[in-house]
Amino acid sequence: MKCTNKFISLVIAGVLCLSLVSCGNKPEANVTSYDVYDSSFEYGLTQNGASSNVELLAKELCVTGADDLGTSNVHSQVASGAGAFNTNTQTTLYAQSVHEKLYPASTTKILTCYIACLYGNLDEYYTVSANAVDQASDSSVIHLREGDVITLRDLLYGLMLRSGNDAAVAIAEGISGDVESFAALMNETAKNIGATNSNFITPNGLHDENHYTTVYDMYLILNAAIQNEDFYNIFTTNTYTANYTSGGATKTVDWSTTNQYLTGKVTKPNGFNILGGKTGTTGAAGYCLVLLSENERQEKIISIVFNADCRSNLYLLMNEILNNYCI
Repeated sequence: MKCTNKFISLVIAGVLCLSLVSCGNKPEANVTSYDVYDSSFEYGLTQNGASSNVELLAKELCVTGADDLGTSNVHSQVASGAGAFNTNTQTTLYAQSVHEKLYPASTTKILTCYIACLYGNLDEYYTVSANAVDQASDSSVIHLREGDVITLRDLLYGLMLRSGNDAAVAIAEGISGDVESFAALMNETAKNIGATNSNFITPNGLHDENHYTTVYDMYLILNAAIQNEDFYNIFTTNTYTANYTSGGATKTVDWSTTNQYLTGKVTKPNGFNILGGKTGTTGAAGYCLVLLSENERQEKIISIVFNADCRSNLYLLMNEILNNYCI
């Protein structure tokens, strides 16, 4: 406690010195208005302990350091980063380079969807712009056309189930007016939930060297997003039928998830209920999957694999992580 008392004494002395040299004609800028005693008490820096009213950012979060956890028991070499987090017990179950900056590809759309659910009216109609449909020929799209009129709700299902890059731009423009403003909102939202090692440039995750996140930041983003009822309903839906106006006529389309656990192409681990997930793939990002599942104790698990070297190894590593550490 001696060190603490000396530290507080130095802080108080510094504050008093600053007050002596501050301009006398601007009392509103007096630095002594900051009560060092109250703030020190609230955060447990004094002998009296911390106030019970202080809400800490990580109170209900899994917290993990820089060290890997469990990598020797799985084929960890097939991916650049991975993690598994029990949201019920706030426990990190598996960690592999969880704070390393990596490209998220279309798993970016988790944040895009979450922001739209926070700030948008899901029943509002958006008119699709030429910019939104201006996608590369090999881009993942839901085949929107300029002038299409479609609800935000339908766009979000097209975004999450079919990974529509055109839908992502239409959503960004509808929420914020343009992609650049929406990207600023993405970064602000990420920082507010503690995802401080991320930077987002696009709403769809198409490759940009300055567009990156980490395994841990993506856990924070999904963990926040699933608290939103609209997002949760979209994220855990496997199929959806959309109806919108295209070329003056009503168009009906059916969309299904790209998550191979839910399509039955990959066998899920025994004892797990796969609730939802988002895939992502680019040349630079490799194969990515952000998954929400439930174990036999009905504990929700967020598990993430980034930059796997092929699709089969993506699911191989995910299965090994769930089977070994998340049961």
